[in-house]
Amino acid sequence: MHIDSGQLLCYLFGWVTGLIFFLVEPKNKFVRFHAVQSIALTVVLMVIYIILFIIPVIGWIISMLLGIAVFVLWIILMLRAYQGKMYKLPIVGNFAEQQANKVA
Repeated sequence: MHIDSGQLLCYLFGWVTGLIFFLVEPKNKFVRFHAVQSIALTVVLMVIYIILFIIPVIGWIISMLLGIAVFVLWIILMLRAYQGKMYKLPIVGNFAEQQANKVA
C-alpha cells in the first residue's frame, strides 16, 4: 500500500477535510475509511459538546476534559493514518468501514 498524507489530512479539519477527501478519492478504500471516520467522529463530538454546553458548570467542566482527550485522539488518529494503519474507533469505525467498502 502506498502511504501518502491524504489519509492523515482527512482528520486535519474534521468533517471539512474528511468530506473533501471522501469526494476526491472515490476509489481508495483506505482514504475513504479515514474520511468517513473523521466525518462521523466530528458529528458525534459536535452533538456531545452541544449537550454538555447546555448543562451548566458540570457540563462545561466535562467538555473541557473531553477536549483534552479529543486532542490526544486526534493526534493518534492522524499518526495511525499516516503510518498506513486502519485504526478503527468503536461504532463510528464500523460505520466508516461499511461506507468505505461502497466504492463508486
